[in-house]
Amino acid sequence: MSFLRNSLLALSSPLILLQVAPVFAEPLVINNKFTPSSSTITKTEVVNAQNAWCNALVDISKTNDTKGKAAATTLAKQVIDSAYGYQMGGVLFKPTLAKAPQTFRTTSDGALSYFVGGNPAFPNDKGFALMGWKKCTVNNSAIFITADSATSMGNVSFLNKDGKTTTVDKTWKFVKDPSGNLRIVVHHSSL
Repeated sequence: MSFLRNSLLALSSPLILLQVAPVFAEPLVINNKFTPSSSTITKTEVVNAQNAWCNALVDISKTNDTKGKAAATTLAKQVIDSAYGYQMGGVLFKPTLAKAPQTFRTTSDGALSYFVGGNPAFPNDKGFALMGWKKCTVNNSAIFITADSATSMGNVSFLNKDGKTTTVDKTWKFVKDPSGNLRIVVHHSSL
């Protein structure tokens, strides 16, 4: 305790006076509107949900290439509705290529715009899922499971139509909905 007190005293000297402004004035509080499932999440369920997310991303890209953006948008909405927990009250989603002032996507409209673009409320979105992805693979560093939730951290690699691979750091948190389906409630991704 004396180390902390001495450090604080040193920081408050006239020569070293720091003032830190808060990054966010008031955080958004998301009150989930569901009762979680009472069954425990398994590693297999987490890996299956991650692989389903990857397969869906490739499917959206392929649908865009073969059937057009409208069909890809319809599919992306279905994927978001089935994979994410927006219907339960919101998701803490920080997409890979999102930037201020729209870095975080706590609504399904924000997520859809990130994946397929075209929403004037999110003018910087180009459509991450429309970038010609041919393959997506997950390499978990760790999966932390606590009964009705699981958090994973690792890398996800995307292979595009030109054969170039992009690898991102990704953290997901999953919960089970009342029907026993895993839902993404936290999704953070960065290059």
